[in-house]
Order: sequence, then structure tokens, then C-alpha cells
Amino acid sequence: MRILVIGAGGVGGYFGARLAEVGHKVVFAARGAHAQAMREKGLTVLSPAGDLHLPEVQILSDLAEPGTFDLALVCVKLADTEAAGELLKGIGAGPGTAVLSTQNGIEGEAILGRVLGRDDIIGGATYISAHIKEPGVIEHVTPHARIVFGELSGQETPRARAILEAFSSAKFESELVGDIETQLWRKFVLLAAFSGACTLRREDCGAIRDGEGRKLYEALIRETVAVGRAKGVPLEEDFEGKVMGNIDRLPAAMKPSMLIDLERGKPLELPWLSGAVARLGDELGVPTPASHEVAEGLADKVKGSA
Repeated sequence: MRILVIGAGGVGGYFGARLAEVGHKVVFAARGAHAQAMREKGLTVLSPAGDLHLPEVQILSDLAEPGTFDLALVCVKLADTEAAGELLKGIGAGPGTAVLSTQNGIEGEAILGRVLGRDDIIGGATYISAHIKEPGVIEHVTPHARIVFGELSGQETPRARAILEAFSSAKFESELVGDIETQLWRKFVLLAAFSGACTLRREDCGAIRDGEGRKLYEALIRETVAVGRAKGVPLEEDFEGKVMGNIDRLPAAMKPSMLIDLERGKPLELPWLSGAVARLGDELGVPTPASHEVAEGLADKVKGSA
């Protein structure tokens, strides 16, 4: 399968490298020092699942004729989603290209759909902690790496089954589901709460789990679940408890990507995480004081700072 990975950070770099490892033709859309290091030294992945080095990596901007792709994995930050869609339009990826969003939040699919057309889009959620350790090097932290994906229509299509077959040979877990919206919200509840609590308090998982930050984390979970249910998402009755306990199984040193971005002075995905919960809560009449606390407490960091 010919695969375009838009964004070669922790998520895109890891999954793209694992797909290339088993023989798929992977092209990365990357930029800056990371892209230059990949050109010169290839791409290295440090991982509990086994380290990997790809000595030669194809960068999209280096190709004279990009051609068509069977699959485009959109792995950019949410602020760059529209630009990723425009990139796909600009290179003429072709009507046969499936566009799978692996982004955080619950709005990436809709943004891509407005640019490319909803029928081209496949929803996806990833479960992985990985980041760029240095240019050309991806560090995978957690023992697991998983993609859950599905057609927005809920149907099991030939293209979705082909993607599952391609994923199944690589060193990560994959699952094709019929109700991807629910799966996106299941991850969103966890991510919005974990990233919001850790980033506002500047604390890692262990500090949040064992300290005062746990109260904030649990309040953020309750609010996000309430907003999801108000939108009609069928989250099970005991879902809050299940998610609250998840933090006890994570590595103490684990940090959400939003906290890592804050520490590095990079822009935050806040408007699409706790900010989205606060915004949707206001629209639906659901009180979200904890989400507002996070959104307002980090508002001056959204555009990044040193």
C-alpha cells in the first residue's frame, strides 16, 4: 500500500515507520530540522516494541511527482488540519485516496471533510505516547500503540478492510469499528481530562494521580462525559469510573503531548480539548467550570511561548 503520512512527529513518525518496516511505501510530509535530519540520517524509532532505523526516508517535498496514494494518515496538530487538507488537494492525491485522521479531539474529521468532502474521510483514534526526542528520532514511551478507526458512515467498506489488512502486519494494534464517533468521544474524555489537568498544573501523571490534581482530573472527566451525552453520544453509564481509574495504570512519568508542547514553548491544542468541552458545554447548557478553568488558565499559551 502507498501511504502518505502528513506530520512525522510522535504519532505519524511511529506509525509511519512501523508501516514502512513491513514493506509499505511510505512518504512523509515533514518540515524543518526534523525533515532535514530524516533526509540525511533516516528515521530512528526508540520503542519498547523494538527499536527501528529506516536508513532512507522519502519526504513529500523532495518528490518531483508525488502521484496518488492509497491512504493518507493525517497526524498533524489540530491547528494545522485545514492546511493538511489543502495539501492533499494541492498534490491531487486522487479520489481513491482514503484520508484517515489520527488526531486528537473530535473535530479533525469535520474540518478535513469541509476541505476534501466527507466521503473521503475515515475517523481514527490513536492510543500511544510518543514524541520527537531529537530531529530524526522518535521516542515511543508507552508499551502499547494502537489505532482504532472506522468509516464515518458506520459501514465496513472494502477500503477500510484493506487498511486493516495493511495495519495488521505492523508492530501496533489496530481495530476496525462500526461506530467511530463513540470511539472518538471515548478517547476525547480521557485526553481532554488528562491533558487539561497535567498541563494546567505542570505535573506528570504520577503527580496528578497521587496529589491534589486528581480532583481536577476527575471533574474534567465528569464534564466531558456530560457534554458527550448531551450531544447524543452513547457513553455507558459507568464510563466515568472506568476512565478515572485509567490514570492508575499509566506510567508515573508519562506526560500528555500538550504539557510537552507547553514545556517546549510550542502552541497548544487547548481550543480543541478543554476549550472544546467548555465551548460545547456553553452551547448545550451543560456546566463545565473545570474545563473553563483550564481553558482560561492556559489561554495565553495557546500560541506558544518560550
